[in-house]
Amino acid sequence: MKKKYILFLLVGLFSMAISAQTLADAKTLYEKGQYEEAKSAFKKLLKAQPSNGNYNFWYGACCLKTDEPGEALKYLETAVKRRIANGQLYLAQNYNALYRFEEAIQTCENYISDLSKRKQSTEEADKLLEKSKANLRMLKGVENVCVIDSFVVDKNNFLEAYKISPESGKLFMYNAYFQNAGPQEGTVYETELGNKIYYSEKQPDGTLSILSRNKLLDNWSPGNLLPGSINEAVNASYPYVLTDDITIYYATDGPSSFGGYDIFVTRYNTNTDSYLSPENVGMPFNSPYNDYMYVIDEFNNLGWFASDRNQPEDKVCIYVFIPNSSKQVYNYEGMDSQKIIQLAQLHSIKDTWTDEKAVNAAKERLQKAFNANPLAKKSYDFKFVIDDQATYYQLDDFHSPQAKVLFGKYSQLQKSYKEQSEKLEEMRSKYARSNTDEKTKMSAAILDLEKRIQQLSEEVEQTAIQIRNLEKQTIK
Repeated sequence: MKKKYILFLLVGLFSMAISAQTLADAKTLYEKGQYEEAKSAFKKLLKAQPSNGNYNFWYGACCLKTDEPGEALKYLETAVKRRIANGQLYLAQNYNALYRFEEAIQTCENYISDLSKRKQSTEEADKLLEKSKANLRMLKGVENVCVIDSFVVDKNNFLEAYKISPESGKLFMYNAYFQNAGPQEGTVYETELGNKIYYSEKQPDGTLSILSRNKLLDNWSPGNLLPGSINEAVNASYPYVLTDDITIYYATDGPSSFGGYDIFVTRYNTNTDSYLSPENVGMPFNSPYNDYMYVIDEFNNLGWFASDRNQPEDKVCIYVFIPNSSKQVYNYEGMDSQKIIQLAQLHSIKDTWTDEKAVNAAKERLQKAFNANPLAKKSYDFKFVIDDQATYYQLDDFHSPQAKVLFGKYSQLQKSYKEQSEKLEEMRSKYARSNTDEKTKMSAAILDLEKRIQQLSEEVEQTAIQIRNLEKQTIK
């Protein structure tokens, strides 16, 4: 009997040693970021001891890291019941991933209370609490928008799926536009007039920032970082500018983001030469995943954005929607909580189809956009885009006398801009052939002319905006 007891004891100790070794190996995998492998290891341990709080915690944490918050939930809840350290922090993160923000807030507050009693730092928990509160505010303001279609495409050339009208400008992948073979991320937006581009580019610190360039004659001006708050976040990319030349949509992964890249909007303030404080466009456009490249085709009245929510690493889902003239939100207090979450997640785009006639009309416009051929070249005096409904080709097209007069000034500014640009090219060519003394004499004149051309470019843009505003006021 004594021998049997000793044998059982040895077997138990041996099993404990194996489990301890396996647990250490699993934790090492987790710390290395190998969450799938760690998850398999913790699952085996959990199967042997389903009530073990630590095993529940680690398996739930792995599920959370591999984008399986639904699977993680009961295990993290068990870990919290077993009072496992950091269990509440991970459970609150999991509630956020499931859009259960009120529970995330409550869990954070309980965790902060426990930490305070133990006189431990609450900094990380405080940040998560504020984020959870911001997410709840976003959920209470889910936009009532009609999403007419969605399709999954390869991430490396996803812009090919965007079929926007020429009046809304052009979109390019950064590497294709700049013929760059490096691993540069981001996109390039070229305005409908082809006189300006907006793009993102890596900075010395390794982050992405948004820049712009103006068209000179046969080349582009140097890139200029957009002023103000746009580039204050960690990364800013995927810019798109409306035809008003003021409103810009872009994506950033800063602290105000729900998760990964979020889509933001801001407007240029001509008086201060800066952009207003950016606003998160909210749900359903943004999610715990990467959401970006928000485009409004004003001519076709269709909107586009990309999201890698619930997609493999090399794929992205493109959503097409009907833009609202002003933001309309669902009644959060008057709706079932699960229903509002499904709408925020775009669980089914058909749930957004409340107006069958509008959906069918938008689908027809989308089909035409896919089938459209390049517009045939027209013979006209000039081409001036007013908005998505009107493009003018001769002076008689103007309804506003003031706009017509101002267009004369606009034409003169454009002519002067072209002449000065040509002169600058001549001076640069001469400079390249000159000796050192001649270059010294020419440098100041070239710099002055470059400044004048930049001023003219800005005057052309501002005059165009004034013309459009005057004309729109007249034809209302």
